[in-house]
Amino acid sequence: MKHLEIDARLKDWDSFSGSRRWRRRSPWQAIAEFLNKTLVITELEVRKLRHDPTDLIVRAVQPVLWLLIFGQVFTRIRGIPTNGLPYLDFMAAGILAQSVLFVSIFSGGMSLIWERDLGLAQKFLVSPTPRASIVLGKGLASGVRCLSQVFVIYTLSFVLGVQLNFGAIAMLGVLLIVFLGAACFSIFSIIVACIVKSREGFNGMGQLMTMPLFFASNAIYPIEIMPPWLQVISHINPLTYEVDALRGVMLSNGTSLYGYGFDAFILLSVLIVLTFVGGRLYRKVGI
Repeated sequence: MKHLEIDARLKDWDSFSGSRRWRRRSPWQAIAEFLNKTLVITELEVRKLRHDPTDLIVRAVQPVLWLLIFGQVFTRIRGIPTNGLPYLDFMAAGILAQSVLFVSIFSGGMSLIWERDLGLAQKFLVSPTPRASIVLGKGLASGVRCLSQVFVIYTLSFVLGVQLNFGAIAMLGVLLIVFLGAACFSIFSIIVACIVKSREGFNGMGQLMTMPLFFASNAIYPIEIMPPWLQVISHINPLTYEVDALRGVMLSNGTSLYGYGFDAFILLSVLIVLTFVGGRLYRKVGI
């Protein structure tokens, strides 16, 4: 008889605790929990940067070379239409976007492959953290990582005489676009790393991702001078909208073809889609 009473109490407790769990997991609370776990992953990834910041210094060399050599040479060429902008001004926003692209592509996917080889990815897989939170957290951490590139490009552009907009709202607009763009391309590289799964294979895929994305955009020349087939690719390339937004807010005399709001909406939409896809593919890392 006592056994039946205990059994009944346990069943009541299970139903009660289950109802409590159901009430606790309201939609808003589920979203808050998702964001909290995402920020935990972000903080964990950013902490790695504090222990080894040399990667940011190395990554800053490439955009410096582009502005100092490529920009100085092409400034003397008058055949590239830039809507009245000096070519170095036109190019500065594109080089900032290029720097963000290269850092986010190689930091996102390569770090995932290292974690898989060290067994850390498998530990994330057995944790209760949603896969999408892991992927989004890594993407947001890449956004934080790329904010240093803004300082590098702004400093060099100012030295070279680029007409920059140092207004507070403009600076916040630049940081937001850099953050969204870095998160997008970092998650894109994570998706590729989930499929490739080897360091050698990803190194080759990294070049295959960065160069077409860079040259099929408006980073160093306007879309109008591209052949028609390349213009189609450029209009579906997220880097095009990142460059367009940066060109509108970063330069004191710059303009945005599509509008800052539309560019930010495109990048945010791409980020949401890639996060969903990356969350679905992340489980394959442990296979």
